[in-house]
Amino acid sequence: MEFDDRAPIYAQIMDLIKKWIATGELKVEQQLPSVRDLARQVVVNPNTVQKAYLELEREGYVATQRGMGTFVAGDYHTVDLLRQGLARDIVARYVAGMRSLGYGPEEIATMAAETARKETT
Repeated sequence: MEFDDRAPIYAQIMDLIKKWIATGELKVEQQLPSVRDLARQVVVNPNTVQKAYLELEREGYVATQRGMGTFVAGDYHTVDLLRQGLARDIVARYVAGMRSLGYGPEEIATMAAETARKETT
């Protein structure tokens, strides 16, 4: 995994895990990789992964079961809300970029719709 210098590494690991949950790579009640395994996989200190897991638990996306590991928490409604939130973030970045180029709402919507149609054909 390549990290962006503009955000803390633990936050980028959190974003990666949220994406895995939102896309179904990690399902509700599925166990996450151990802290050490994920640290090896993304080549970071295990303390960084531990911090990401603790923050994800604080946000309610994962739950740690003592002696068992860390698991995806919540239900399918929670996952759907996560997906919607991530989608809104993507759309907000897109709209901000288009506005910086001088496009208005109708032009942005038209371009987005055209691009979506091209992606599905």
